[in-house]
Amino acid sequence: MYELSKRFVFDAAHTLDRKIEIESSRRIHGHTYLAEVTIRGKADPATGMVMDVGLLGQLLETIRDALDHRFLDEVPDLGPATLENLCAWIWRQIAPTCSSLYRVSVSRASNHDHCAYFGPEA
Repeated sequence: MYELSKRFVFDAAHTLDRKIEIESSRRIHGHTYLAEVTIRGKADPATGMVMDVGLLGQLLETIRDALDHRFLDEVPDLGPATLENLCAWIWRQIAPTCSSLYRVSVSRASNHDHCAYFGPEA
């Protein structure tokens, strides 16, 4: 069994309604995010690959374009721009075309926050 991961970076702004850091969170502010998508499966005997990493890269570029330099509050079907919702949103974009999807994680290096999502069945 193999796990194959690919990462992408995006910069985006958002607001967030929180119980702490209320004023700074409610103002429009931005972060640099690192997203990682992991697929899991057996390598195809003919190709030696779980999935062609080039195809995975093309799929992730579409997702990156939808998030990069965007106001996340306006991204359809995202909800509040939490790390949890970002993971789940990315999952929903990939899952219909990638049956071997295993994990989606999003982190912000500036404050060392990290969240991983293993899908609705986990």
